[in-house]
This record gives sequence, C-alpha cells and structure tokens, in this order.
Amino acid sequence: MSQIHWMFFPKSRKAPELALNIIEAFREVHNRIDSDIYELQSNQVLREITDSLEHLGFQVETGKSRDQKIKIPVLFGLNGKLEKYFDADAFHSEAGFVIEVEAGRAVVNYQFLKDLFQACMMHDVRYLGIAVRNVYRNRNDFEIVVRFFDTLFASNRLQLPLDGVLIIGY
Repeated sequence: MSQIHWMFFPKSRKAPELALNIIEAFREVHNRIDSDIYELQSNQVLREITDSLEHLGFQVETGKSRDQKIKIPVLFGLNGKLEKYFDADAFHSEAGFVIEVEAGRAVVNYQFLKDLFQACMMHDVRYLGIAVRNVYRNRNDFEIVVRFFDTLFASNRLQLPLDGVLIIGY
C-alpha cells in the first residue's frame, strides 16, 4: 500500500499551513483513494475530500452542471462583466488557493500542465494544488509531475505568477 506523498514548490519556501491542512485531508481518506488499490475517477477522489476542504474554507465543485462548478475569473469585459473564466475543483478565495484533482489523464494528457496554465491566468490565485495518482498503468504519475516542476523551478527560465505549487500523490 502506498502513502500520500507531497512536494511544495519552490523548494526554497516552506509549505503554508493551508497546504499542510490539504495534505492532511488526503491522508484522512487515503485508505479509500489509494491508487495502489483503487482506480477512482478524479470526481470520486474529490468527493472523498470535500467535507475536509469545505471545513478549511474551500468552495468545492459539487457536480458537472454549470451551477455546480467553481468559476474563477480570468478576464473582465465591458463594465466589469465577467468575460472569461476557468473552472476549478476547489477554491479558497481568501488564500487564493486553487485545487485540481486528477486521475488517469494527469500525465497521459498533460492535464497537470493545463491546470498550471489556467491557475496562472486566474484572477487573485496565489497557490495551486494538483493531486495526482501515485500509480497509473505501471508508472508513478506523482514522480513524473514532481520531476517536471523540479525542472521548471530549477531552470528559473519561466517566472510563474504564483506564490507556490503543491503536488500531492495519492
């Protein structure tokens, strides 16, 4: 049985308290989401941590219909009207913390890169958390995503408009 793994970037900063609480939310339900045992869809994993995230002050997506999604503004148009937004799985507006929970397509379809791009475009977002499977089709998605962010932050060639990125492996 695997365990919850996590890495916070940049590595020169300590993970904020809210990030540690998010990690704990995953630890509390690990026996029900462990990717060594289960092949859950991302929405199933999100449901398992919803109560804990809401307790921490997050708004959490409750379904796939328009009114159940969390819309984070990206662009404002005429008279300040919302012109463009991206959906998030969970959002803590006070801390500016977006969480995206991924499953099988996290690495296969580079969903983690889309999550990064969208978080960088979102208004008032300071932190991004991406949860990925530890085990998917005989590879470790968590290690692959962490290696990518290690390279991104070590190269220092791309400056992100985020204070931090949390990667969680479940």
